[in-house]
Amino acid sequence: MSPPSPALSLEDERSLVDATIRYCWAIDGRDFDALADVFTDDAVVQYGFVDPIQGLAEIQAYVAKILTPLDASQHLVTNHQSGRDADGVHSRCYFQAQHVRKGSDGGANYIVAGIYRDRWSETPAGWRIRERVLEVLWTEGNAAVIGVPSGR
Repeated sequence: MSPPSPALSLEDERSLVDATIRYCWAIDGRDFDALADVFTDDAVVQYGFVDPIQGLAEIQAYVAKILTPLDASQHLVTNHQSGRDADGVHSRCYFQAQHVRKGSDGGANYIVAGIYRDRWSETPAGWRIRERVLEVLWTEGNAAVIGVPSGR
């Protein structure tokens, strides 16, 4: 059993949760510039169904490419946990993301649910995600809604 990690302050924990929520509001509101308040400039994201995406500008471009064609999306996050280890501050939370594109062959809806696993950096502007791994636990519906081939 590993020794307990030093606890984060309640203020720091709240800041991490707030950033994960800002992510949801930014992408669902199609305010991709607001992702600069979530990620470091050199962040790396692994969404689970594509190669890793490196850098804030590439993350913004990828998310815009996937979400802009949709009629709606809603990302929800819950059950946040955070701590410190030898590699710094980390957190995880459950997510569920609903995506809607009316008129799509095979159905207009696609849901992805899973876990966001984040590594954080404290910057002068506040906590920012430096690494995000999306672990898919389940999906339902038509993956083509977001441009992902079925079975991925």
